Amino acid sequence: MSIFFKSTRTFLPNLLSLSVLAALQTVHAAEPATDSQLPVIVVTASRAPEAINTVPASISVITKDQIQQSPVNELPNLLRQDASLNIVTSGGYGQQTSIFTRGTESKHTLVLLDGVRINNATSSAAGINFLDTTDIGQIEVLKGPASVQYGSDAVGGVIQLISAKPTKQNLFTTVEGGENGLYKAILGADLVKDDAYLQIRGQKLSTDGSPVTTTAKEDSGYDQKGYSVKGGIDNDQYALSLEARGNQGKSEYVTGSDYDTPASQDFNNRLLNLKGRYTIAPDLNVNLRVSQFVDKLDQNESTDYVHSDQKEADLNIRWGFAPHQNVLFGVTSNKADAKALSTDFLGNQISFDHDVRSTGYYLQHQYQDAIFSTQAGVRVEDSSQFGTHTTGQLAGRIQVLPTTSVYANVGTAFRAPNAFELFSTTYTVSNPNLKPEESTSYEIGVNQQIVKGLDANLAVYRTNIDDLITLIYNPATFKSQNQNVAKTKLTGAEAGLKWKLDSGWFASGSYAYVQPIKEGQNGSSDSELLRRPRQTLTASAGLQLPQYGFSAELVSKSQAKEYDESYPTSGYAIGNLRGYWQALPNVRLFANVENFTDRKYATALANAPYGGFGSLSQYLAPRRQASLGITLNY
Repeated sequence: MSIFFKSTRTFLPNLLSLSVLAALQTVHAAEPATDSQLPVIVVTASRAPEAINTVPASISVITKDQIQQSPVNELPNLLRQDASLNIVTSGGYGQQTSIFTRGTESKHTLVLLDGVRINNATSSAAGINFLDTTDIGQIEVLKGPASVQYGSDAVGGVIQLISAKPTKQNLFTTVEGGENGLYKAILGADLVKDDAYLQIRGQKLSTDGSPVTTTAKEDSGYDQKGYSVKGGIDNDQYALSLEARGNQGKSEYVTGSDYDTPASQDFNNRLLNLKGRYTIAPDLNVNLRVSQFVDKLDQNESTDYVHSDQKEADLNIRWGFAPHQNVLFGVTSNKADAKALSTDFLGNQISFDHDVRSTGYYLQHQYQDAIFSTQAGVRVEDSSQFGTHTTGQLAGRIQVLPTTSVYANVGTAFRAPNAFELFSTTYTVSNPNLKPEESTSYEIGVNQQIVKGLDANLAVYRTNIDDLITLIYNPATFKSQNQNVAKTKLTGAEAGLKWKLDSGWFASGSYAYVQPIKEGQNGSSDSELLRRPRQTLTASAGLQLPQYGFSAELVSKSQAKEYDESYPTSGYAIGNLRGYWQALPNVRLFANVENFTDRKYATALANAPYGGFGSLSQYLAPRRQASLGITLNY
């Protein structure tokens, strides 16, 4: 294997220049080129399967074909094709990543994996840069509040990764390699007998990386390996599954006052997930999930660490008590343990070990027929840290014409304070009296079929967030404290077009605009929130056939404000090329070129000079990354 990968790093760039023009596929090409297709089924909006065109909210889907088009493609890159998301990475592979959904904070997007909460207990953020997508069959991106269904963090939206369930026997190997010493190898097996199944995956990825800041003198590499095992039984009467997965490795980055000092960290995340369903009657189901997610990050140049361990159990009952109507009642119990140790520049260390227990009770009603689709719900959260908090939602969609539907969605959400905000670190003072951040969101939208094969969508929204947790500096103590003092108002609109023909040709485009405003305090004027470009445009076009396909993608963003207004992050536009060729029934070749124009652009500000001291440093996105891969099915 090592000999193969060494040679791959040498000949792949030259081979790619000849092969990439043969076949390229966009993310949207994963949709069959026919209007007779069944509607896409999603589960995130209501915790139950439903057709995407009946959901009274804005939701998009990344399909299995899109994910498998490039196994080396990170989850952050997959999500960038959604114009409502601003994905900010501190460099390339394995670097810190933030998700800004519709202008909300990076802690306001809940990430789930098969229903398991991935947001850690220490910072409220999800380390999506360390998640592997090898066995993922679908990614759902729900925009808008969802605290009724999922509790804390679901303010801006929910991103759920759903693992694939095998439907036939299969043994396969996938290898992809390319520039910058990048390669990934996958070995997988699917076993199916009657209504029982077993899925096994093992994978390894490595890259030499690239400089992650404008001041970095070396490349920052990334290595990871992982596995996933999922087995179970699924029939009309009952279903039971057990899933275990792990991912670990090493991520290099830069630190220091000028962000040019090499450093590295080891990461390790593990997930256990037991799920069950029992059908008591045709219209009465009981669902149970018991899970654990462990997320560890350990520094190699110091003893600093951040560890999170979340155990959760969810039990719910869905009852279809009348034609077209059902109610869902559930209880979620969560125990989150957060541990961290940090060291300041004088060598002083501060640590904490804290656990929070919470129980959420939720009730949801749905009505769905050929014309109307409604969803209403309420949740009461009882936390050992902040007491009781209540959220609600009311949403509906009406098919006003055979080709036109409109929807409206009103909901409240919250984010509980995390351990870093509650307790002391090397540069902050604890504040155990923090309250949850609260939001209220309003959205209306329309979906329109213009002609056969051409669909349009439009949505406008407003989100108000109160009691936003903000770090307040005290010059007397030279330390800061988190306080519930800020308010934000986010006003935006999204529009999209999708066109496809039965012949396989397709094109799509989406545009998102958001005005992210932080309200002034103590007589100060309003200000723009950081790292939120007001405008985002994505587009794709190409051809998709069973034997081959080709396409090109565009991602463009406007300028974004930074903590030093003298150094904003400039806007950019990049293009990607994708492709595949089913050379034989059991041999599939594919090619990808990320940032094919080799555009150099910054993703965020790392350091700004002050008073003549320090150097300007910006985080850099990776340059061109061309790769070629093969999948062999046995």
